[in-house]
Amino acid sequence: MLSGLVERVTFHSPETGFCVLRLKVRGQRDLVTLVGHAASISAGEFVQASGAWVNDRTHGLQFKADFLRATPPTTVEGIEKYLGSGLIKGIGPVYAKKLVKAFGDAVFDVIEQQPDQLRKVTGIGPKRAQRIVAGWADQKIIREIMIFLHSHGVGTSRAVRIFKTYGPDAIQLITENPYRLARDIRGIGFKTADAVAFRLGIEKTAMIRARAGISYALAEATDEGHCGVPTAQLVPMAAKLLEIEPPIVETALGLELTEGTVVADTLDGEPCVFLAGLHRAELAIADRLRRLAEGRVPWPSIDTDKAIPWVEEKAGITLAEGQREALRRAVASKLMVITGGPGVGKTTLVNSILTVLKAKQLTIALAAPTGRAAKRLSESTGLEAKTIHRLLETDPQAGGFKRDETYPLDCDLLVVDETSMVDVPLMNALLRAVPGRAALLLVGDVDQLPSVGPGQVLGDVIASGAVPVVRLTEIFRQAATSRIIVNAHRINAGQMPDWPRAGTREAEESDFYFVEAATPEVGVARVIEIVRDRIPRRFGFDPVRDVQVLCPMNRGGMGARSLNIELQAVLNPPGELRVERFGWVFGVGDKVMQVENDYDKEVYNGDLGIVSAIDPEEGTLTATFDGRPVTYEYGELDEIVLAYATTIHKSQGSEYPVVVIPVVTQHYTMLQRNLIYTGVTRGKRLVVMVGQRLALAMAVRGAQARRRWSKLREWLAPG
Repeated sequence: MLSGLVERVTFHSPETGFCVLRLKVRGQRDLVTLVGHAASISAGEFVQASGAWVNDRTHGLQFKADFLRATPPTTVEGIEKYLGSGLIKGIGPVYAKKLVKAFGDAVFDVIEQQPDQLRKVTGIGPKRAQRIVAGWADQKIIREIMIFLHSHGVGTSRAVRIFKTYGPDAIQLITENPYRLARDIRGIGFKTADAVAFRLGIEKTAMIRARAGISYALAEATDEGHCGVPTAQLVPMAAKLLEIEPPIVETALGLELTEGTVVADTLDGEPCVFLAGLHRAELAIADRLRRLAEGRVPWPSIDTDKAIPWVEEKAGITLAEGQREALRRAVASKLMVITGGPGVGKTTLVNSILTVLKAKQLTIALAAPTGRAAKRLSESTGLEAKTIHRLLETDPQAGGFKRDETYPLDCDLLVVDETSMVDVPLMNALLRAVPGRAALLLVGDVDQLPSVGPGQVLGDVIASGAVPVVRLTEIFRQAATSRIIVNAHRINAGQMPDWPRAGTREAEESDFYFVEAATPEVGVARVIEIVRDRIPRRFGFDPVRDVQVLCPMNRGGMGARSLNIELQAVLNPPGELRVERFGWVFGVGDKVMQVENDYDKEVYNGDLGIVSAIDPEEGTLTATFDGRPVTYEYGELDEIVLAYATTIHKSQGSEYPVVVIPVVTQHYTMLQRNLIYTGVTRGKRLVVMVGQRLALAMAVRGAQARRRWSKLREWLAPG
């Protein structure tokens, strides 16, 4: 047996509970190292452990615990350490010292039973006292959740999120139906929930498990962009996943269909199963678009023979014949789509349409899916553009949006840019808010990757033939001097990009390069050298703010995850002031990306920021997004990841001055033409590809992306 006071938590993994502790043991002058497992552990706690002493070759003598029990500290010294370890919001090392000085070892009782006494301490006003009391109560429940999860073999890093989702009844709710964890908590998958269910004694063949497995299989398909799955695929998929017989899955599917959580329908004549919400949303989108297409425009008739020369003179431009034809159609259509690649004049056309319609005193609203895309739309049109979420006015309390059919947008024309990024749920929400009188113009590049979320709205709308579509293809003269634009079109046409020969004058002035790297190991070194040294030295770009590494995938040596760690180490190595959570280390100056929509904080999936402050006293990290500070509690840091490198999927709708794209055969499962095309079109001033030409050839010449199962095209198609 060994017992002592935890002086320092050297390491603790919330996922596995593994910890390395430094203990103060009575009768020993030096601190003792203890290695074991604990759900949660804090400095200052008193630990009792049973195990054996071992002499580790690297770390020397340490106590290896088979069993570990931690109890709240009772000594003044322990209490101060415990309170100061960032456990409770509002108490850091400074206030821990003050509280212990004021109340000694009775401080816990004071917080719980006599909270008014806290205000006797200098610097603690009513607000801070309230936060300390609330923080203490929350922490007690969070620790209970941690111990519950730990005893059921689950990592405890999501305990804060579970508490935020379920509140004080968390343990009871999880016990009743552990599968709700997979449905409700981001970062907890079906397998984790299944492990808890197993520990709680739920049988493998139980109907609650089979039904959860169907929802899980459909949710997995949704993550890959599908709205439904053919029944012939779904049943064996769920049976394999659950390791049960198909008849049990079929019974469970019958119950799910009866309850209405899933819906049966057909796709191209094949029986399919859809998640009910997505099925309803696609049907509603088709219905609203059809009604829009059939309506009359909300402006008086326009003589385009006069309007076109007037626009050309006003803007000092000459429109191409394709653009003129598009303008004629646009002013006569209540619903229209404009699509085309970079450099084909989409912006000029949209501006010309807006100029003509503004002259008719119309109310115009502009929107795009991301903050960056909205900013770009504002700059190119000179009008205010908002993200779709801001335009629809997110409602954090009720969830969803304030704008809908009962409180529609106030506009005669809505223009949506980067429509290829808009998924089924968001398009459904947007169309609900478009007033009956308004016209709708959808702009986007249909050859880019479809939305990260389910569906392929823009592709389905165009393919249906039910909506007027203008496809611009001619590259304009000034755009044709950019190799980025020319090569993007080559890639899209299934041709290899064209780059200058090294040492020529062309190479000196090019904006598109390919750097050979025979292996992923060499590739990593090249990427670091290019980002840290070569690009800043030769072109003067800032390696953190201006350069974005875009990877085909997350995994692998040249995947976003491992490149992030490598790039952080050379561009902004973690210092003393740092926070480690959810597998990442964050320091001030780190580039981060938001990876989920947070309506309370008004930051959305794909937004990029820079860590501007870390406050250990408050247990918070602040990141600045486009000049706006956003603060996260430590337990919410699974909402952000390092973003020196990110996936091409996550970069949709954003543009960066410089883009570096690793392309290696290791990524073969992801190497598709529209992926590389999307990556290249993110670069504004410079694109550098690093890797193997064979891998690039696989992507460019390979077939286009895998089919997405969605029904919107069928519902829209006339006939």
